[in-house]
Amino acid sequence: MASFYIVSTPIGHLDDLTHRAEAVLRAVPRVLAEDTRHTKILFRKYGIETPLLSAHAHNEQARAREVVRWLDAGDDVALVSDAGTPLLSDPGERLVRAVLEAGHMIVPVPGASALLAGFVAAGLPGSSFTFHGFAPRTGSGRAELLQEVAASRRTSILYESPNRLARLLADLESACGGERPVVVGRELTKLHETFFRGTLREAIIYYAGTRVRGEVVVLVAGVAARPAAPDPDDAARRVRALIEKGEKPSTAARLVARQLGISRREAYRLALGETGREGE
Repeated sequence: MASFYIVSTPIGHLDDLTHRAEAVLRAVPRVLAEDTRHTKILFRKYGIETPLLSAHAHNEQARAREVVRWLDAGDDVALVSDAGTPLLSDPGERLVRAVLEAGHMIVPVPGASALLAGFVAAGLPGSSFTFHGFAPRTGSGRAELLQEVAASRRTSILYESPNRLARLLADLESACGGERPVVVGRELTKLHETFFRGTLREAIIYYAGTRVRGEVVVLVAGVAARPAAPDPDDAARRVRALIEKGEKPSTAARLVARQLGISRREAYRLALGETGREGE
């Protein structure tokens, strides 16, 4: 059975092509590329002579029918994007769906990915994230995305054009607050790779009046989880235990307030309830 290979390619540093990806790109009869001119640069470096055909948003539906015919005839096909892993904010979804509906095999060939490179290097807390791709430029879709990022406890990862970075940061500050941690990765794996780490307010100041170049990944820290409200019964038990050990109600209140993160006034009210007197 013929296979449709989804091949990850370097996001900047051309040495990041895996041995397996190189072997697949050499072996298949044809490779579909988002921009054949871009992929030719990679092919020249590795001496790959496999024919390249375009597959982008404007011709994907027609290409899907051709891919199915090639696979039906027993020919393998590979898909690459301009950089990184195909389908992540790149064309290819309709191709994959058509191949699966025709009963053929999808074979992922993993490798470079800007969102993963940015996530592991960001230094943000947590081990989970939500990938949003490119933010909608206007309308309710953008507003909903910004609110989702603001409320999420996971790291939110977005791609953005360098020309629109300043506006995105400003909108994120409005939604999340200026003190929310953010990391901006630029030109990942390339010669001028840079990371900005700070708050959204600091990022806005840093990039103000600066001409940003290259591909950009924005990582916004999740909102800090709010501690659960203390159990009143547990607080009362703690107060009672301290009083039974000889502590004054005022001292018991201060200690329990510190332990549970409640107000000293609330803890003192519990202490008064346990002692039935005005306290000391």
